[in-house]
Amino acid sequence: MSEAIRTQTGPHGEILHLVPYPPAQLPPVTKRDLEQAWEAARAGALAARTASAKIHGFRFHAEAAPPLDLVITDTDAASWAGAIDSIANLSTAYGISICLRLMALFQLMATAAWARPWFNLNRGGLEFHPALLQAAAVSPLTPTGGFAETTLQALLPATR
Repeated sequence: MSEAIRTQTGPHGEILHLVPYPPAQLPPVTKRDLEQAWEAARAGALAARTASAKIHGFRFHAEAAPPLDLVITDTDAASWAGAIDSIANLSTAYGISICLRLMALFQLMATAAWARPWFNLNRGGLEFHPALLQAAAVSPLTPTGGFAETTLQALLPATR
């Protein structure tokens, strides 16, 4: 994973990060960096209400497979990516790993009923259980940049 990640302007004006390997080869991150990314993303989403967020895209290459393009077009997610870029640099494998893990965590929270006990959404905001953040920080990413639910669940304590 020592190959450089290049950045260029994509066909629709997005910032396109060219990653010379698949998402599954991105490194694990620290729980603290994932927490800081969430805080930056939250602040970025609040700031995006008054400013336009730049669209980020990722083109992953794998041997013997067509490139995988992931483009973040959702307004909130685009502001999150921009905020994460400001603290973790999306021109690095580590920064991209943080970004994809945060996006995958939100996808998981939106779709996996088993994950509900591991976070709390209330009027004050969103609170993650530390064990969920730790598992998300180290769980391998799938070839499409998400989490394999069974793998992530296996990293969590047996009871919540």
